[in-house]
Amino acid sequence: MKIDRWTRRATLLLATLTVLLSGCTSYVTSQVTAFSDWSGNDATRTYAFTRAGDQQNNLELTTYERLVGNELATHAFRQVDKSQARYLVGLSYGIRSDMVTVAQPVYYNPWPAPYWGRPFDPWGPWGAFPTAYVNQSYPIFTHLLGVRITERASGKEVYNVTARNSDEESSLVRAMPYLARSALADFPLGNGVVHTVKLPVDKNGGASNEVATTGPAPAAAPASAPGAKVVQ
Repeated sequence: MKIDRWTRRATLLLATLTVLLSGCTSYVTSQVTAFSDWSGNDATRTYAFTRAGDQQNNLELTTYERLVGNELATHAFRQVDKSQARYLVGLSYGIRSDMVTVAQPVYYNPWPAPYWGRPFDPWGPWGAFPTAYVNQSYPIFTHLLGVRITERASGKEVYNVTARNSDEESSLVRAMPYLARSALADFPLGNGVVHTVKLPVDKNGGASNEVATTGPAPAAAPASAPGAKVVQ
């Protein structure tokens, strides 16, 4: 049976998309900044979370502490009663929204229907020539997590790390697993280290168990988001 040109092109397009999508993995990229005076060892990594007085019954904070606690456990930290802990761990977190404006091209097709698919029109019904640009505005959200570790006996700060990422996700809860993993991915980092952590997303939309990919932050890494709603 002879397949017409349109059918053949559609078949090839679908096959190509199938191959591309089957090997496609999404990632969440976070920027991590650390300040460190860490000298602890595995035998002394006992800790307790510390909170401000008005946060004692904060369920949101409890959820985030659980995520951070899971990551601390991978680095031989053990949660104990506050009176027995060598370290106190405090969290800060927040989210801010901004609008980003992007110029989008408007395409012109010089070969209107019914000539789509002809040999002289390889671009199909979408056209090939941008004749103008239209500004489109999109919301973007910056998520933030800070983890501060102090010695309980002396009050000395020994580790302070911040992770942040930005995307179209408006929920801090959904971003927090990536922030927690990113913040503690290479514990302990050196003092003043800034790098990026790239985490794959699993098929259910959560953080994958695959090993995080880390690297130096870009030279023009974004600064701390001013005006973010931060909870200490």
